[in-house]
Amino acid sequence: MRVPSGWPTFGAIAALSVLATAGTASAQIALPMATVVPDGTVLDVTATGMVSRTPDIATIRAGVVTQNAIAATALSNNATRMASVVGALKAAGIADRDITTSNVALSPQYRYADNQPPVVTGYQASNTVTVKFRDVKKAGPVLDALVRAGANQIDGPSMSLADPDSALDEARADAVTRARAKAALYAKAAGMTVARVVSISETGENGGERPEMPMFRVQAMAARDSAPTMVMAGSTDVTATLSVRFLLK
Repeated sequence: MRVPSGWPTFGAIAALSVLATAGTASAQIALPMATVVPDGTVLDVTATGMVSRTPDIATIRAGVVTQNAIAATALSNNATRMASVVGALKAAGIADRDITTSNVALSPQYRYADNQPPVVTGYQASNTVTVKFRDVKKAGPVLDALVRAGANQIDGPSMSLADPDSALDEARADAVTRARAKAALYAKAAGMTVARVVSISETGENGGERPEMPMFRVQAMAARDSAPTMVMAGSTDVTATLSVRFLLK
């Protein structure tokens, strides 16, 4: 068949087809996004700001541990003594919202011998409440009252702040100040100046929670007529850690 004059030849049609396919393929290729390079040197600085406060909350765990050959008796005796402990807390002015049951347990006690299966000799019952003291000075006398009421297990205290937000804000501001001072030091050493802050991110904080110290842990306090127990708040550090990016020129 003869192709009319002016019509594209088969080779031209093939070439156009290839070009069209290539154009479509290139249109589907994702081009890399442009990266904006700042006019200067980027410096990343990490700084921790800190302020000190006196804790105004003491949290202590107090409870009763009882043993008996019969499980029900061990649990019943425990409940009776625990009722006295909770009564002593309320008599000392501790509000219901500040008394929380943290553990109730009943477990068998075993006697072990060589080449013999364990033998159950009795049962141990325990009941523990977590007590929040909003007046730290009252914690010591209340602990003494708890022991007189039958508590034989006391753990704590852990110290904290009732409202750490304002202290955290001060620590954050201090962290920014420290970061700026550190950036200025690096800039001066490099013969440059700090142009501006590029970004700020908070990487950690501590609102003044002080972990429980083992030295405050007392088991089976028996000396009821000795000197009164003292709980001292001391001071705690509130910290905030920031990562700050600066532009140097």
